[in-house]
Amino acid sequence: MRELYTTELEELESLLREEGKLVDRAIRGALNVLERDDLELADELIAFDDEIDRRYLTIEQRIPSLLARQTPVAGELRLVLAILYINLHLERIADYCVTVAKLAKLAHGLPRDRAVLEALEEMGERCREMLGTGLEYFYARDFTDSQALVEMDRPIDRANRKLIDRLIALGPDESQREWAMRMMLASRCLERIGDHAVDIGEQAAYLVRGRFEEFTDASHKPPRATT
Repeated sequence: MRELYTTELEELESLLREEGKLVDRAIRGALNVLERDDLELADELIAFDDEIDRRYLTIEQRIPSLLARQTPVAGELRLVLAILYINLHLERIADYCVTVAKLAKLAHGLPRDRAVLEALEEMGERCREMLGTGLEYFYARDFTDSQALVEMDRPIDRANRKLIDRLIALGPDESQREWAMRMMLASRCLERIGDHAVDIGEQAAYLVRGRFEEFTDASHKPPRATT
């Protein structure tokens, strides 16, 4: 029975790994939509979210069933909880990518600013790097540096603030102001993706250390169960 339980945990983690790859693809898709101003790409990304949601729901539904049939020991319970929370963070990251696609559709055809788009591209690539780092900590069970993700996140926060200043200063043209408003929201989405990547790193640290600690003051985060 315990061997079956171990196998099911491995399957859950494999599903999570697949979901992580899909979410990375969604971030890349969001950046491509912004770069190309392509309505078809935006619609494809919005539809692609259904595939991520299916992975999310599969994991979400299998965990209660798993817990109902087995009584996990402390380390196993930490793993189950970490999978549960990382699954949620991945789904929310994907939702932010959808929001970016929808914002791009609303801004389609409006005057664009190349420097702003380059800054968004840089923010997005940093988000991908952070997500990969947080997930790798989890997969490897080898969390060593609680400040690494925080240090990676700070440039995103700074870029978000600078980008807003630039967008505000774009000029009096009404159509450009409308584009700027959409891009401010897109920038905020990318900034929040970085925050969720930090959250994933926190779950990896929790799994390794056996206690939950927030890397930064993050009052926006929901409370978490620990064991």
